[in-house]
This record gives sequence, C-alpha cells and structure tokens, in this order.
Amino acid sequence: MTQWRPDPALIRRPAYLSLADQFARAIHDGRLRNGERLPTHRALADELGLSVQTVSRAYEELIRRDLVVGEIGRGSFVQTQRREPDPPYLPERPGEVIDLSILKPVCEPMHLERLKQGLAWLAGELPASSALSFRPNMVFPRHRAVAVEWLRACGLEVSPQNVTLTNGATGGMTVALMSVAPPGSTVAAEAIGHHTLVPLARYLGFNLEGLPIDDEGIVPEALDAACRQSSIRAVFVQPSVINPTASLMGSVRRSQLAEVARRHDIAIIENDVLGPLVEDRAPPVAHFAPERTLYVTSFSKITVPGLRIGYLAVPDRYVTAAANRHLVTNWMATPMVAEIATKWVSDGTAMELVRWQREAVRRRLAIAAEALEGIAFRAHRDGLHIWLPLPDGRAEEGFVAQARLQSVAIAPGASFRIAEGPWQPAVRISLGSTTESELRTGLGVVTRLLLADPEHLLLAI
Repeated sequence: MTQWRPDPALIRRPAYLSLADQFARAIHDGRLRNGERLPTHRALADELGLSVQTVSRAYEELIRRDLVVGEIGRGSFVQTQRREPDPPYLPERPGEVIDLSILKPVCEPMHLERLKQGLAWLAGELPASSALSFRPNMVFPRHRAVAVEWLRACGLEVSPQNVTLTNGATGGMTVALMSVAPPGSTVAAEAIGHHTLVPLARYLGFNLEGLPIDDEGIVPEALDAACRQSSIRAVFVQPSVINPTASLMGSVRRSQLAEVARRHDIAIIENDVLGPLVEDRAPPVAHFAPERTLYVTSFSKITVPGLRIGYLAVPDRYVTAAANRHLVTNWMATPMVAEIATKWVSDGTAMELVRWQREAVRRRLAIAAEALEGIAFRAHRDGLHIWLPLPDGRAEEGFVAQARLQSVAIAPGASFRIAEGPWQPAVRISLGSTTESELRTGLGVVTRLLLADPEHLLLAI
C-alpha cells in the first residue's frame, strides 16, 4: 500500500473534488505509481477527518478520470496506463463548477421552449415513414432537398443525392474519414486540431500527421511537402473559427489548399460546424475543390444542442462509399430529429436562431475582452471560444488544476495537440457554456491565476 497521503490542510470545498485533485496531482507527479493500492474508504476518512461518503465520491471521481480502478473485494488501485485519451471537457455539474471547458452555444430558456414547440408540432405532423420505416431512401429524399437550401446558406452548391443526413458532425466526420482513408493510410491535419482525431485514427487504423499552422490555419506549403515526402490520402481542416486557435482561413488560402490537394490527388475533409454563424467568411474549401472535398456541418452548436443532426456533402466519386459506411456505422440519422431540422430550415427558425447566437457570442466576447484586459488571447467575434496561450513559466496542467481548485473548469490545450515537437502551453475557454455572470466570475479566476506569481501557485498546489 502507498505511503503517500493527501494533506488535510489543502482540502477545500467541495471536499471530494479537492481530495480527488490531490490524488490526481500525486499520480501525475509520480508520487503514486501505476498499480499502487489506495487506502480503504473508511481508513482514509478516519485519517483525514472526513466522511466515508466524501472519500467515496473522491474515489468515484478518480475512476471517472481513468486514474483509479476499483476491484470488488480487493480495493482501489492507481491506473496510470490510460486506456483512453483525456477529453477536453468535463461532465456537466450544475452548481458545483463553472464549466468553461465544453464547447456549447449560448442557451437561454427560449431555446428549450423552441424545442418543446418543435416536438409539439412533430406530435401532430409526424409522417408515417419517419415513424415506421427502416429504409433511408423512404425517409430522407425530402430532407435532402431541404438540406441543399441550408448548404447553400453555408456557401455550397450541391445536389440532393450528394447529401447524407447524419446524427451530428462526429458521425459525419467518421463516415468521411472511413470513405477516404483506409487502414494503414495517412491523413494530414492541423498541428492543433480536432480533439477526436487522435482516437479516431487509432480506432479506424489510419495514421495522423500534424502539420504547421499560422494565423489562417494549415500552411499549404507544409501540406505540399508532406504529400511529397509520404503517401498522404487526405487532409482534415477546420478553416472557419471552430478550430482550437479560433483562426479564420481567407479565400486565397482556401484556394491554395485546394490546389495542393488537386496537385497530389488527395481528398479534403472540411469540418464547418459553425456554418452560417461566421458572418462574412470566405466560401467553404469545398467551393474551391468540389470534386474532392467531403464537407461536414451540423446544427447543435449554432441552434440548440439537442438538435443533433448534420449534413455530409460528398463529391460524386465518394457518394457510394459514404452511403455504405454510414449504413454500417449508423444505418440512418434519427428521422424524428431530422423532421424538426427540416421544418426549422424551411420556416426560417434555424437561421433566426443562428442570428440570435451570433449576437449572443459577440456579447460574450466583449465580456472576455473586458475581463482579460491586457492579456493576449485569440478569438473571433463569431466564435464560441477563446484560445489563451499561457505566459512563460506556467505549466498547462498545473494551471488547469489551479482553476479547478477554484471551481472553474477550462480545457487544456494539449487535448487538441496532434503534432509532436515544441509546445506553447495554452487553454481553451468556452464562451457559451454558462451564464454571463458565471462567465465573468470564471474569467476573473483565470485572470487572477495569470497575474499571480507562478512560484506562489506551485506552493498552493
């Protein structure tokens, strides 16, 4: 059994989270090693003067973080050899933590009411095909026709037969990657990119190569060099603000990227989940290379999180592959959710919610600019988050841990890291996941941590 013990003097409220954080730091620092047995709940509670329930909740939190494993009849053991990567977010914990780690749109009671109205409409208007059919071709032709209208608002002209409805962007991304990147192939992506790409690459069996980025995203010359040096099959890009660094790719860069892909005959997967939310942006990369771009967009981050539906638009050469892979992984998108999305696109509700969201996130960005005055960060006026590089001397993991001790959750930048090499510690902060008041409070904590003496913070840990 381990000799290390938590320090009761460092326990803050909520005690179970503070206790779990002490264990987590000891595990990360190597003071607790893989396989070491932890004290029993009762023994640790007696030792620290806490309730058994508090210790039990702390151990449950460590199990949730995949740092500890509980074995019936044997006890709790440290598990440092992780089976899954750290997600850049935490489960929602209303009242316990100001969660600025998960990327969400701004939501108010109005959004819940709109969705309730949509469900009430659906109860009276649900077509028999959406309720009773197992055949996608019986359900979705009408939805594909309406999807074309929305994709046009995103800046893309496509035919209905080139559109697949998906249960959100993640499903669309997965189908797109499966369609163009067979096991053993290589996909290029931004050095700081989508947090699910690394596990997806492992699960689907393709290699992932992170490429240099600048203020507009992926550097075309770097993609060209990578294609010359290795067998790249596709490039995954997020050109419109949803990427971690909140960069917006200009029209010239998009055209250059398309030309490199055409020169080397590789596919492009474009993740554009913010769609028309980003005002005055250049046309999608798919506009510049329609013959090779698989375009993904969705509604959950720009209308209501519960509207988990998206569109995957693919060129003719990939229509059959995408349709088959969607069938074997999802069969089809949820028809009843598709009904609401189609109605909202047709009657203007979806675009109305996008315009509302645009104004809301601009107000949130103004709050962030005021709270972080004098501190350098990256953001876009129509984006849902900010990217905050940490100054020299600030360790990313420690900074995130300090924020958590003060009941503020932020996403560590390393969660989005794809390329190896030198790393500038940073954090991603969501602007839409809380109320404006909580956002101010959370950003105030971040600001105080940034302005504090790093050595003082180290002692506080």
